[in-house]
Amino acid sequence: MKSMFKSLGIATTLAGGLAVLATTAIAQEVTLRAHHFLPPSHNTQAKVLQPWADKIEKESEGRIKIEIFPSMQLGGKPPQLLDQARDGVADIVWSLPGYTAGRYPKIAAFELPFMISTAEATSQAVQEYYEKHAQDEFEDLHVLWFHTHARGFFHTREKVIDSADDLDGMKMRAPNRGIGTAMESLGAASVFMPVPALPAALSKGVVDGATLPWEIVPALKVNELAPIHTEIEGDRGLYTAVFVFAMNKDKYESLPDDLKKILDDNSGLAMAKTTGAIWDEGEQSGIDVSKKSNNTFVTMPQSEVDKIKEKTKVVTEKWISDMGDEGQKLYDDANALIEKYSK
Repeated sequence: MKSMFKSLGIATTLAGGLAVLATTAIAQEVTLRAHHFLPPSHNTQAKVLQPWADKIEKESEGRIKIEIFPSMQLGGKPPQLLDQARDGVADIVWSLPGYTAGRYPKIAAFELPFMISTAEATSQAVQEYYEKHAQDEFEDLHVLWFHTHARGFFHTREKVIDSADDLDGMKMRAPNRGIGTAMESLGAASVFMPVPALPAALSKGVVDGATLPWEIVPALKVNELAPIHTEIEGDRGLYTAVFVFAMNKDKYESLPDDLKKILDDNSGLAMAKTTGAIWDEGEQSGIDVSKKSNNTFVTMPQSEVDKIKEKTKVVTEKWISDMGDEGQKLYDDANALIEKYSK
């Protein structure tokens, strides 16, 4: 009888211990460090990352906390951010795959000339394209979502750009290989640099101008440094750049299933759409500050836009060729997805 009670006591103790362990597992808390390269006042943090972090914390009842480190506060340079997520220096990063030329060739389809309608539509197109065609390029990361900025334009220090020939001989900052090669096809010299380096490059005359969306103009004081702006109208803009919110894969996989679900429910296509829409909305602030600075605004004639399209075809043709047998299919599907989400 004593033996039986002793056994029951041990069993009860074990059961209690397992219950405590189970409760501890369920109540697991985690703090994630998110790292990016722009100041905290920029829309990426103020209107995307911070509200997202607050929503994650609320839905997890405080079990997921996200600390945001802007302006490269964890060290390194913007092109190193995706490696930082891969290596665990940061848990979450916001960066551009195009900052590491050649590493993500499939996703670069959207950085070819004239592959942008609106940021909202094109961001969704990139997200679906990634899920269909490019997961292998990011297999060592946990992708949260992609997005693009709105249409990029020419912003120059001194010279008005209102024809395809006006770029000949100019030094233009380019964000990625696609637009850099396009500028070269128009006679310009492409200077690659992360966007935080642009103000110094403009003020010192390292570059004569840059390709940028309106949204980033106030943060970089482009209205003061490059006060001549050339817009390109039509159903497609000159170019865009692809951005990604990515997470350390091991950190994501270490989370309990219920916390993974919270992150999953706040990722993917819905966040691509939301982020793209915020970038579209942000365009007006750049226009407004440039108007207040009495900047010069130019709209390139359609006949000159057609010349640019013709001259930059070689960039797209080379990308298709470099991608091999699937190149044309990938390009066609990227275009079809932009059309799908632009309706």
